[in-house]
Amino acid sequence: MTHDELKEKALSLPYAPGVYIMRNKDDKVIYVGKAKKLKNRVTQYFQDTASHTPKTRIMVSKIDRFEVIVAASEFEALVLECSLIKRYMPKYNILLKDDKGYPFVRLDLKQDYPRMSMVPRISDDGATYYGPFGSRGVTQSIMEAITKTLKLPDCAREFPRDIGKGRPCLNYHMKQCAGWCQGLSTMVDYRSRIDQARQLLQGNYKSVAAQIREQMLAAADALNFELAASLRDRLNAVENLSQKQLVTTAGIADTDVVGYAQTETKACFAVLHFSGGNLLDKEYEVFPLPDDKHEAVSSLLKQFYLSRGLPPKRVLLPFALEDASLFSELMEQQSGRKPKLIVPQRGNNMQLVELAIKNAYEEARRLTDKDEKHSATVQLLGKMLSIEPPMRIESYDISNISGTDIVASMVVFEDGKPKKSEYKKFRIEGLSDQDDYASMCQVILRRFTHFVSGDKGFDAAPDLLLIDGGVNHANVALEALRSLDLHFPVFGMVKDDRHRTRALVTPDGLEISIDANQTVFSFVGTIQEETHRFAITYHRQLRSKRLRYSALDAIEGIGPKRKEDLLKHFKSLTAIAHATLPELERFLPKNTARAVYEHFHKSSEETDP
Repeated sequence: MTHDELKEKALSLPYAPGVYIMRNKDDKVIYVGKAKKLKNRVTQYFQDTASHTPKTRIMVSKIDRFEVIVAASEFEALVLECSLIKRYMPKYNILLKDDKGYPFVRLDLKQDYPRMSMVPRISDDGATYYGPFGSRGVTQSIMEAITKTLKLPDCAREFPRDIGKGRPCLNYHMKQCAGWCQGLSTMVDYRSRIDQARQLLQGNYKSVAAQIREQMLAAADALNFELAASLRDRLNAVENLSQKQLVTTAGIADTDVVGYAQTETKACFAVLHFSGGNLLDKEYEVFPLPDDKHEAVSSLLKQFYLSRGLPPKRVLLPFALEDASLFSELMEQQSGRKPKLIVPQRGNNMQLVELAIKNAYEEARRLTDKDEKHSATVQLLGKMLSIEPPMRIESYDISNISGTDIVASMVVFEDGKPKKSEYKKFRIEGLSDQDDYASMCQVILRRFTHFVSGDKGFDAAPDLLLIDGGVNHANVALEALRSLDLHFPVFGMVKDDRHRTRALVTPDGLEISIDANQTVFSFVGTIQEETHRFAITYHRQLRSKRLRYSALDAIEGIGPKRKEDLLKHFKSLTAIAHATLPELERFLPKNTARAVYEHFHKSSEETDP
């Protein structure tokens, strides 16, 4: 449909709540949204396009058709929108890169010696669950810290079954475990420490420290100085744990604090997790600037909590969201818990939101700086080469040894960063001698013949071709392009005596020095090293495979199928060479097995002094 046809269709929509689904010419869903009034919302996309962000303008230009689903209520539209986004993962929706659920710590207190374990969700199995704690890494570090602090076992032994069996492990000798496997402490002591672990998981550090201090003083009064010293060390460990692992904030319980901030090019959605009055973790998502920050935060909030299954009791927000009450209702329907969404205006809660906003800004700024650095380098490289900034760079290299297993690599850098999904490797065909020029010509012709044909995976046009080699290599690539009536900037990469690219050379022989500019020198050097690495890795794979198979070629009765079966069964050529005759006879006919056995053993005998 044309733009005017899309606009006309949008104007015919009802003033009703619902969901709209944008599709491109390939019928692929590229955006899903919800609206209180479908007509008003969808019409905005096709009116006053100059006010849209670049990303939205691109999306609108890709829309070939759209469809709507009218809902009975705003809540029904919200549920449908979440379901469709999860189903289609549309390109132009803001999506979380990681939608894994919160991990929990599980303790089965029905066991005599309970152990902590990390699980993705709560089960109705009678065990006790703590959390959620944010990322898996944070949860694992909390479990490890508590285990070491309380000197609980961290091995695979099962108690009481394995008490007294075998020697203690290294953790015992490093004084990180109380030696439960040796029966050095009682089950009563173990259960006492597990109770302290439970309190630590709930954030009750002061309570645990007070208990240990009381036990330490009692031991000292009883003149049991060895026990008192041990308890003193445990007390210090608990106090250090509360200082090092967690940042304390008073008055917060099971609360998430959301922050949003943006720079000139990036926006960030950040969530600070608090549990038991302690800041446990931070999660964030950085993305291009949205048209509407409220819509962006609303969308990410839904994805964030629906994927985790269990919301906190409270969520502090940086600003009010239009569908906040609907979201709370949806979470209650999904998890049985209705989070309280608060937009604080003053006091401690406001300070926490400001902290979340500061964290969001720092992440957006950090990634903006990185992107801008890449962009500036690409801009400078284009200026040095007197071409437009090369947003897509393709680099080529040939790899071979004495003309065998000749291969080539093509690596792609877009916006100054490697795009590994578009790397290509080529096996050179029809050449038996080492001829880098003929090899390079073949690679360029093959790659751009696919381009001319519009073949998938080869249809992107480069802004710059970098050829590993000098002026002759660049000339070969240029002539190959001309034979296809294509015209792209081509430069050879000239190396210094340390095998680093010191200059770029045109097919006419004009050298452009780059080693005076450290940023460009490093960038081009990275491209050259990556191209060479990719080529040499492929070459080694082919050579290893050829050598592995050729060692069996001289054996009578071993054809391609048996070679493949032999290597599949014995896993390696070394294992075949060391196999006994009976082992070979169980897998091969007797005469063939003997031929294989004698081949390798005869070779060994001939090399013996």
